[in-house]
Amino acid sequence: MAKEVTVAEAVERLSGADARIGFSFVNRSGNTEQTRLITFPDLAEQTAARAGALQAMGLKQGERIAIILPENDEFILTFLGAIRAGIIPVPIYPMHGLGQLDGYLENVRHIVRRSGAAAVVTNAKIKLLLGTVQSQCESVRNIISTESLADAAAPIQPRQVKLDDVAFLQFTSGSTSSPKGVVVTHRNLAANIRCIMEEGFRVTPEDVGVSWLPLFHDMGLIGFLLAPLFYQRPVAFIPPLTFLQRPVTWLESLSKYRATISCAPNFAFALAVKRISEAQRQGLDLSAWRIAGCGGEPIRPEILRRFASAFAPQGFRAEALMSMYGMAESSLAIALGRPGGGLLSTPVDHPRMSEERVALPPTQPERALDIVVCGKPFPGHELAIFDVADETSAFPLPAGHIGEIRIAGPSVMKEYWGDPEATAQVFAGRYLRTGDLGFILDGELHVCGRLKEMIILNGRNYFPQDIEHVATTVPGVRKGNLIAFGTHVASGTGDGSERIVLAVEIADPASFDPMAVVRTVQTALGIALHEVVVLQPGQLPKTSSGKLQRTKTRALYERGELHDQRSARETSVTDTLKQVVISQTHYLKAVLFK
Repeated sequence: MAKEVTVAEAVERLSGADARIGFSFVNRSGNTEQTRLITFPDLAEQTAARAGALQAMGLKQGERIAIILPENDEFILTFLGAIRAGIIPVPIYPMHGLGQLDGYLENVRHIVRRSGAAAVVTNAKIKLLLGTVQSQCESVRNIISTESLADAAAPIQPRQVKLDDVAFLQFTSGSTSSPKGVVVTHRNLAANIRCIMEEGFRVTPEDVGVSWLPLFHDMGLIGFLLAPLFYQRPVAFIPPLTFLQRPVTWLESLSKYRATISCAPNFAFALAVKRISEAQRQGLDLSAWRIAGCGGEPIRPEILRRFASAFAPQGFRAEALMSMYGMAESSLAIALGRPGGGLLSTPVDHPRMSEERVALPPTQPERALDIVVCGKPFPGHELAIFDVADETSAFPLPAGHIGEIRIAGPSVMKEYWGDPEATAQVFAGRYLRTGDLGFILDGELHVCGRLKEMIILNGRNYFPQDIEHVATTVPGVRKGNLIAFGTHVASGTGDGSERIVLAVEIADPASFDPMAVVRTVQTALGIALHEVVVLQPGQLPKTSSGKLQRTKTRALYERGELHDQRSARETSVTDTLKQVVISQTHYLKAVLFK
């Protein structure tokens, strides 16, 4: 694309697109699979109708609407319809079941209040639970069901949408703090999408995408809705819950559509290896898959290499693996690996990295730690490493030195919505602080871990991911369900000593030996764990996008409340019904007395 366009313009251009292709929506009911295709010309027509319906319900250009929709097709029509009307969508993750409803509603209220949303668009079932949102959020005039939008059909009243207008608000997942609203402009999106598709994926007219990624999250929303839309490339969308319940659906769709591009976090590749049986693998053809991107969480190279080996008989090529690094504050992507280059990593001397904060070749094999190569910064963007104390980003660190990754360029946001204090804190000079630690070698970025999550003990720096990686090799540990953190208090006692704690979920605590974890970590890393907290499956807190919440876990531990956490499966029916009744009472009050 030579000329930058807004999302609204990109959607309008679909009217003249190839009527044979578009977005496919895969749904399963038991053993039956159904697919609905919305061609690109149809998408242009249906989003115009959705825009007109929103306008007919009194929503004006510049107002915000929260979108809580689990159905991919309804989400896409509402999101794009809002943008065409000049309305600013605010995606919020939908509730997956009724567990821990109170916490979910509090998060929704926080986002709605912060964004000043004039309405919430959802489906009829979820609407029943949102009474407290309408009654306790002054800006909300209406909670609209998608079913009622069909009755409000009206011609679109065209609105001028400019590149520097706000396209949508992307609220961060809150893994280290309360969610903040990233202001994403049309210009941000145009710049980032061009870099992803042309510099990263090197998209071709033959490319086809498959995605099960949630559309309320930037990786799914920008990477597999907006980017393909701009370049008019077909995508098959799978509901996230379908993937989690039946992971083979992901690879079946890749095989069926001869898809070339599909991306996912670490855990998805691990889940595919674990849950897709040999029988299910028969008949799969993954030979067309040329970009298998991995991002959204720290990348563990051994997981991806295990996936490549497991599915090589189905035609998957290890060269398709691509590392990805990004964040919502940079629209989506910051750096991507080399197309066709496979997953690359650099071995470094782990003890020296911890002590000296410099990446050097290991002197002995047992001291080696592989750090994934995440690629070079995009053209027109800047990426450099700085000492955390460098408040103005005046002195970039030399190659190989570990510091904070900072970025600048057209993809980077200008502000958090309605939060000038947080905005001021996240910028150091003209660079945005990512909060991640890393280094650059041979011009390519290597990411080590989160700055806030680093553990400092006796003057040495430890990345919690390294501890977790080693601990997960101990039999009985649930892979991807453990958190290491540093603290100055023992659980509930506050004795002031420095400690390293590992909280780990175990399927069968009765047969698990915590000392096996202590010995394994001590042998591999020379780190003495002070405590191993054994938890039941589902007790570790997670964000809406499935990331483990390290900061919240530490806070619960320090208050002596970590064992009090209940998983969604333990929430009683009585608690849920109580919340439903409260919600309905507030909803009726809002309707009758507003």
